[in-house]
Amino acid sequence: MLKTCIQEPMSIESVMSTGAGNSTGNGGESTVTFENPKMEDMDLQRAIANAQPQLVESLSHTPEWLLMKAKRFLPHMDLSHVDGITDRKKKVLLLLDTLENAGPIIWKQFIQCVCMEGNLPMDLEIQLMSASGEGLERRRHGSNSHPNGKESKQQRLDSAERYRHLIITSMCQRYGNERAAGAAVLGQVQTPAFSQAFVNVVIRQSKASRLKERADKPREDLAGMQEAEECVDTAVKVSDLFESVVSLGTTKVILLFGKPGMGKTMLMHRLCQKWAEGALHQFLFTFLFEFRQLNLISRKLTLKELLFDLLLQPEDCPDAVFQHLLENAQRVLFIFDGLDEFVGNISQPSSPCLSPALHRPMSISELFANFCFGKLLPGCTVLVTSRPKKLPDFLLNRADLLAEIWGFDREKVEEYVSHYFHQHSFKEQAIAHLKNNSKLLSMCLIPALCCIVCVCLEYLLRKRLSKVELPQTMTQFYIKMLLIFISKQQTESTVSEDTQLNNHRTAILGLCDLALKGLEEKKLVFYVDDIPEHVKEFASLHGLLTVFEVKRSDSLPEAGHAFVHLSLQEFFAALNLMINNAVDGNYLKKKFSLKSKWTLKNEARTEFMENFHTFLSGLSSKECRTFLTLLAERNQAWVRDKQAAILQSLKKLAATHLTGPKIIELCHCAYETQDLELAKHVGSQLNFKYEFRNFRLTPLDVSALVFIINCGRDLTHLDFAGCPMELDCLEVLASCKNIEHLSFRSRKYGDEFAAALSKSLLKIKSLKKLELTGGSMTALGLTGLAQVFPNCLQLEEIDLQDNRLKDQDMGKMIEMLSRVEKLKMIDLSHNDISVKSVLTLAKEATTCPNVTELHIRKDTIMIYFSGQSRKVPRSPNLRRREHKKENATQIRTMKLRLQNCSLNSQHAVEIAALLRDCAHFLEVDLSGNQLGDEGCRELVESLPKVHISERLNVSNNQISVDGVCCLLNAVNTCLNVVEFEASLHRQTAILKFIADKEFPSTLSREQFTFRSDHVYCYRDTSRSGDQSGGGENQKSVVSRKIRLTDSGFPPSDLDKLCTVLKKCSSISELDLSNNSLGDQGVGKLVGLLPELKAVSFLKLSGNQISLSAVFGLAQCLSALEHIKSIDISLGNAQSVHLIFWESVRNSHTRSAGKFPAHPQQLENDHCFRLRECTVSPNDMDRLCQILEKCTGLTELELSRNALSDQSIERLLMSLPSLHGLKLLSIRNNKFSPNCTLLLANSLNLCERIREVEVRSSENAFVHLAGRIESQETSCRLTDCSIGQNEVEELCRILEQCGRLAELDLSGNQLGNEGLRRLLDHLLQMHVSRLLNLSHNKISQDGVLHLINTFSTCRNVTEVQVSLCSKATSLIKFTREDEPRKILGLTECNFQPEHLPKLFSLLQKCTNLTAYISTNNNMTTKAVEDLLRALRKSLGTLRISIEEPWVRNESVASLLQMAVQPHGNVTEITISKDKGLLQVGVGFPCRTEKMESVVSRLNQCRLEAKHIHFLQRVTEKCTQLQELSWSHIDLNVAEEAMLASALLTFPTLRKFELMSSSVTPSGMGHLVAGLQQCHAIEELNLSSLGLDDTAIRMLVPGLHKMPLLKRLLLNNNSIGNEGCSRLAEALKNAPHMEEINLSHNKIEHVGLEKIATLLPEMQNLKKVNLSSNSIGPAGGETLAEALAHCRHVEELLLARNHVGDKTAARLSLSLPSMGHLQILHLQSNNIGSLGGTPLAKGLVECQQLEEINLSENSFGEGTLRTLSEGLPRFTRLRKIELKFCGISDGVCKHLALGFSRCPVIEEIILSWNSLGDEGALELATVLPRMARLRMLDLDKNRIAARGAKKLAEELAKCCGIQVIRLWSNPVPKNMEESLTKQDARLHFSFF
Repeated sequence: MLKTCIQEPMSIESVMSTGAGNSTGNGGESTVTFENPKMEDMDLQRAIANAQPQLVESLSHTPEWLLMKAKRFLPHMDLSHVDGITDRKKKVLLLLDTLENAGPIIWKQFIQCVCMEGNLPMDLEIQLMSASGEGLERRRHGSNSHPNGKESKQQRLDSAERYRHLIITSMCQRYGNERAAGAAVLGQVQTPAFSQAFVNVVIRQSKASRLKERADKPREDLAGMQEAEECVDTAVKVSDLFESVVSLGTTKVILLFGKPGMGKTMLMHRLCQKWAEGALHQFLFTFLFEFRQLNLISRKLTLKELLFDLLLQPEDCPDAVFQHLLENAQRVLFIFDGLDEFVGNISQPSSPCLSPALHRPMSISELFANFCFGKLLPGCTVLVTSRPKKLPDFLLNRADLLAEIWGFDREKVEEYVSHYFHQHSFKEQAIAHLKNNSKLLSMCLIPALCCIVCVCLEYLLRKRLSKVELPQTMTQFYIKMLLIFISKQQTESTVSEDTQLNNHRTAILGLCDLALKGLEEKKLVFYVDDIPEHVKEFASLHGLLTVFEVKRSDSLPEAGHAFVHLSLQEFFAALNLMINNAVDGNYLKKKFSLKSKWTLKNEARTEFMENFHTFLSGLSSKECRTFLTLLAERNQAWVRDKQAAILQSLKKLAATHLTGPKIIELCHCAYETQDLELAKHVGSQLNFKYEFRNFRLTPLDVSALVFIINCGRDLTHLDFAGCPMELDCLEVLASCKNIEHLSFRSRKYGDEFAAALSKSLLKIKSLKKLELTGGSMTALGLTGLAQVFPNCLQLEEIDLQDNRLKDQDMGKMIEMLSRVEKLKMIDLSHNDISVKSVLTLAKEATTCPNVTELHIRKDTIMIYFSGQSRKVPRSPNLRRREHKKENATQIRTMKLRLQNCSLNSQHAVEIAALLRDCAHFLEVDLSGNQLGDEGCRELVESLPKVHISERLNVSNNQISVDGVCCLLNAVNTCLNVVEFEASLHRQTAILKFIADKEFPSTLSREQFTFRSDHVYCYRDTSRSGDQSGGGENQKSVVSRKIRLTDSGFPPSDLDKLCTVLKKCSSISELDLSNNSLGDQGVGKLVGLLPELKAVSFLKLSGNQISLSAVFGLAQCLSALEHIKSIDISLGNAQSVHLIFWESVRNSHTRSAGKFPAHPQQLENDHCFRLRECTVSPNDMDRLCQILEKCTGLTELELSRNALSDQSIERLLMSLPSLHGLKLLSIRNNKFSPNCTLLLANSLNLCERIREVEVRSSENAFVHLAGRIESQETSCRLTDCSIGQNEVEELCRILEQCGRLAELDLSGNQLGNEGLRRLLDHLLQMHVSRLLNLSHNKISQDGVLHLINTFSTCRNVTEVQVSLCSKATSLIKFTREDEPRKILGLTECNFQPEHLPKLFSLLQKCTNLTAYISTNNNMTTKAVEDLLRALRKSLGTLRISIEEPWVRNESVASLLQMAVQPHGNVTEITISKDKGLLQVGVGFPCRTEKMESVVSRLNQCRLEAKHIHFLQRVTEKCTQLQELSWSHIDLNVAEEAMLASALLTFPTLRKFELMSSSVTPSGMGHLVAGLQQCHAIEELNLSSLGLDDTAIRMLVPGLHKMPLLKRLLLNNNSIGNEGCSRLAEALKNAPHMEEINLSHNKIEHVGLEKIATLLPEMQNLKKVNLSSNSIGPAGGETLAEALAHCRHVEELLLARNHVGDKTAARLSLSLPSMGHLQILHLQSNNIGSLGGTPLAKGLVECQQLEEINLSENSFGEGTLRTLSEGLPRFTRLRKIELKFCGISDGVCKHLALGFSRCPVIEEIILSWNSLGDEGALELATVLPRMARLRMLDLDKNRIAARGAKKLAEELAKCCGIQVIRLWSNPVPKNMEESLTKQDARLHFSFF
């Protein structure tokens, strides 16, 4: 035997200080050296060669063992090919060759391994050991003796065995009685019986494979990753953890996690003890490392140093023991306890493929990571424990098994308490106390808390108190535990707790400092030097610190100290912050940063603070205030401030976005405070819906959650998805009184869970919806739930989808669940169900009285209930008898949907019987089955006896043409069928029925007749009278619709179809699109139309027809009665629509309404539209010949037909023969210039034409009158590229038209020359109203041509010319003697060379009444010359000059310029914001004597320098009547001049000073001047900032204006006082016609004064009080006063928020205001309460011309009332309804009302909710509004369809100038297309 080698154990400190290398023993190191390595290799090769046969023979007995070793030595080599070799010796030879080729080192190590582990013959083993150097190696590490190989191997085994026993002994000594030791730490005296007791915790295992799949996904904590829905946690024993991991020769990693206090460390100690006792026989060695001690290691270690120097040294031969560990790694268990306590960073090894050298020093984190990845001791088992908050991702990916410690369940709590109190007489009392207190019981499920609760309970029970009151929170328990520990050491029992705390205060403060310092420095183990002696003595005495052995640098063990549990350290650290005088509220808030704790949970600074914040919250409760006050030695106010800081932090935190785990932690904190107000606030901030995803919930968690919910008043929604949950949680949940919606989703929830849930549901009184989905519940669990559901009185919805319910369970469910009184829906989807069960469910549902719908589609099963449990006879026969009773209860209806249920024709009989037995169905859906034609026939035959009110769907049932015909027959056999839709291609087949309330389903067929007016009627035989069908006792039945599309009927099938269709004489709509009918097929169907007398719509699109069929269809216009329109398109997607008038059929419905859907005279109008069809000239002739026979053709539209000039010419030649035609449209057809002239010439071809319009050479519209009469015509040829070459021909054509009123040639290319030629022919063209030549590229010369025409043509009344971007050129004419002659020139940019010609032409215009010049580049000199040039023989001439320089000129300069014209100045207007100078001049000139002028100026007391200037002004202004100044900053001299000179003219009738700056002194001058204006009739002082003080100054002047008619003081700051003074002044204004006080600050107090005055003003016509602060009170007063203002024409009250009461009161006054023309009430908070009576009152004001009701939320009722009254507004020109919430539903009524307003010109509906349907309604009525000029639909929801329809109808409306569609969801390309088609459509804002 080798000599034993003993080493001294190395301490932790020596490890931290010494370098890397092998440790030496006491005996010193052997001096034996290695031989030459090459020589050794050669010796080994020779030995192997000699011994190979014997070696192969020996190893061939265990080839699998050899292969396993080869894989270990060659981990990166693929040896899979070796498995296929069946010959053992060949397999051995191949493996030996492979190992030898791997290199000498591996080869040598392998031979040594074979010698140590293999069963070789003695001589072979010695030979190989000697050759491989094993003996030398032994001598180096052992002694100098040379025993044989067998002895060496045996010695190593013996050393390893001795080391194993050494570890066993150590563990027995350390952990054998640790339970008793632990109890002693808590200050208890334990008996031997308790020391032997150990209560196992609950461990649940999850599938690690699922963990790996989700490792990379975001998670809230570990549990967020571990659970998939199909992974059910399994309860396991500790030993099962190792057995469940399959051994594959690789390292096995087991991850065991648990929340604080769950007993992880205690369990590891127990595990070591059980191993030492021989329980875990699969492990030879077990090593336990605690991370809290590993934190002390700072330097790097080798694996050998980690095992031997930190734990136990082998007694001898450490190298041999180490080698033995390496060779038996698969039987070694390494336990790493408390990973969450490790302060270092652990990461995945950088190169996972390479194994590290065994002797390479590594850090602790590297060693741990390499253990986990199998780089060290591959094949060993690694068990890691941790809290869930700190787990590296690589470890989660690497773990082979994942398990969680759940702590105790109720049984184990009782077991623990029984053991704890087993010697006490009050044992049963203690157990009963816990059972009766659910909150305490929830706490005890955490082992650490269970121990503390028992300590406190024992203490209180020993005192024999009459009532035992335990703490309510975890924090309070820790406080109580501390007080108990202190109390147990007191010799005198009479000492109070306050005195005990005071006696130990210093030690407690020291312990708090130690705890907080440790957490901040990440220190959990303390040395003796770290702890003050008095603190150590106190803590040790009272069991607060535990003592253990640690190793330091002096190689001697030393005592280490740690808190008995990390949570205890957290408690004292939190206590430190609350009692430390140096910690203020701000610092406390900083430390209490729960949000950062959650978001940075893996950061080092928060990793040891799992319960820290919970303790801080608990210390903030009122119950802890006395405790804190005593320890801090401060008053309660100081403590209260600190507690308030924590409470405030929790309140702020509740307002942030929180996920499930964070909500639970917040609830814990709030619960610990026991603050009800805080709990209520937290609950209100969590939005009443709590979602918990994939993390475990304990009963304690649920208790905290319930506390928060119960503190609130609102009902909540709890949603648990994938959350492992103990059944005890459900019992806790039952105490929650505010749950409305409860949801559980997890495969973990099965029958046991359902049974527990059923007990809790009875206590949740407010529950309305329950979801238990994705579980494992069977009928057993559902039966238990169903028994308690009827007692859940508020329950409305139950969701049980995706469980394990079977076929046989389904039938019972409906009956059981139908007893739930308010149940509305149950979801049984995704359970196991067969076809048989489908029918069973259907039968049950149809016979159950309160089932309203059964919906089954594949795996989906939804059952809906009425929500009212009714006791109705269940037998079908009995139900039929009950139905016949006169007073029978109302028959229920239900929906039956059996989709995709594999039902076939054999099931059809059963289904038909089921349908007959049920009283009424709303809907039956059997789509997606295999019923076939036979099954459909069976259903159709039963339909007359089946009552279905909405639809029967048999789509996707493999039906053919026969099946379609069979279903079509139902239209004849079932009188209540109203629609049939079928498609063989799409396999669609749907029958729709008329609702029961509209159709007397109980009548027989004999009671029905068919009248000639296409209306089905039935005879009421119960009444006497006319039975012929024409009396009062006949009622109408809605006609039918048939859609047979996408079926491709061959000729033979088409004949079948036609045969059936002939019988369907009541069809109103027939759609046979996409059936490839061709010309022949379409002809057959058209031939049926005379038989189908009720048809109103026929669609034959997509049937591949040609032009021949088009001609045949066109003949229908003359052959068929009541045809409305034919719309044909032969493009890629052919469409054919025939629409018929419904007037006769709908006469009965129309008579009930106030207005018909369309005028009676339109019923004979026909429309023919042909699109995308090439029509040659001959084809056009044929088409026209056919159309000529249709006398009722009113509209002909040809679009995208590529018509040639010849085709268009022949069409135009036919117009006189189309006697009824009103509109010809040719759209999207490129016209040549010659074609444009042809279209213009049509005015001369047909006398009925009243307008020809050609746009962009692509679209043409010809409007015709109904009869030949003398009326004006219009010609619009816009954007047609007409140049000077076409002008002569055009003029020749137009000269022949003697009735031309308007000629629009805008957007062409006339230029100056073309313009001249046109103007030369102007007198011959006889244009009577307007000539538009805009955008024709003219210059200043062209402008002069226009001015010349203006001066020479007597019938030209106005010329407007602009050369800016608008490029306007308009000439207006009159046929009568019009005194007005207006010339307007804008931005013509005249150059000096143009001015003489301009002035010369103007001098000829002696009849000019107005000259308007805007930004024409006229200088001051040019303006003066212009003013002198303009003159008039008699009358008034208004001259308006607008130039930028006007803004900079002084008032004096502008006045001097204003007096330049000849004649008397009657008006002076200066507006500097516009740069406008406007002068009115009267002719002939009248002069005043100079003496009177000088006399007046002397009276003005002006300075001498102003006298001369004013003499000229005064001389010219003797007839001044209007003076208007705007945006002028008056200086002192100008103020004096205005007040003392200009305002003194006796003829002044109107004075305006607006938006100008007036000084206070200037205001005095102004008031003084106004007092002299005795003749003034209009005074406008708006926007001057006048306040009540200024009004006080103005009032004396108003008293001196007896002729005042209009007073405008808007946009000032007039308040109640000023309003009162104005009212007093206006009492003396009997001629007052207009008052404008808008945009002031008038409230109801001031308004009352004005309202009192209004009835006295008998001439008052206009009142404007908009944008004040009138409010409801003032509004009612005003409305009452207005009842006496009978002559008011305009009433403007916008933006006053007067409300509904004012609107209602105003509605009573409106009938008295018979002259009212304009009413503005926008933005007044008027709703339906005031809007409806207002709308009714407006009807009485039949003179109304303009209504603005925008920005009020009327509601549909008010808008409909308004719509009904619109036809009575015979003078209404404009209506504005912006921001009124108008939707498509009410738009139909509005559109109809608008169409009945005969003179409506402007409709504004912008900023509403109109969509395509609303746009369609408006578009339909556009042609009926002949006066309409503008329709504003900005900012609505109109899309492509609506815009297209508007454009289509706009073409028929020549009077409409614009339709606004800005900011509607119309595609950009369509906007451009439609704008190009019609420029009157505006899609832009400007």
